[in-house]
Amino acid sequence: MRTFLQLKRADMPPLPPEMAGDDVRFPESLVAHFVAAYTTPGAVVFDPFAGFGTTLRAAERMGRQGWGLEYDARRAAFARAGLAAPERLIHGDARALADYAFPAVDLALSSPPYMLREDPENPLTAYTTPGAGYAAYLRDLQAVYALLAGRLAPGGRVVIEVANLKSDAGVTPLAWDVARHVGAVLAFEGEVVIGWDAYGYGYDHSYALVYCAP
Repeated sequence: MRTFLQLKRADMPPLPPEMAGDDVRFPESLVAHFVAAYTTPGAVVFDPFAGFGTTLRAAERMGRQGWGLEYDARRAAFARAGLAAPERLIHGDARALADYAFPAVDLALSSPPYMLREDPENPLTAYTTPGAGYAAYLRDLQAVYALLAGRLAPGGRVVIEVANLKSDAGVTPLAWDVARHVGAVLAFEGEVVIGWDAYGYGYDHSYALVYCAP
């Protein structure tokens, strides 16, 4: 597995105007890289934070089963419209993963909703409710991936795309904090550094953190 990738975000298809200001997608090229590395045709590729459906759509195009959860109803509806099997994307809450029926997961690939340390909203409710703070957000993410650990197929992998975040208040070391919290419930296998033509958050790179069952 290569440990550095150079990818482009600028070539992604545009979103509808009402969603264009909230474009936090990664491109299908990222999904394709890890799907090819860790799965074979027919495998289950799961995204607990499915967003606009990039992971599921790319998985389907590569002959895999794309499954996912998305909290935001508008995003879920948009994503379903582009899927061959829209019923596999559930409008639901990743924190309640145990309540949903999914097949065993060969690859879980996602970028969780980001949080600055000073953000007042809860990212895991699509920023629609007050949060309990950055530490609570990290604990909730850890709990999601602890549940996911029990749903992995033998040899299954988890890949999390995440970055550190710069703001006027300083740097939120989100990538390091997510790595540490998820590493408490899954076995960390390493990271892939991804260089982007355009990214945001004060950086031009992010990280793909790779895990397997503990």
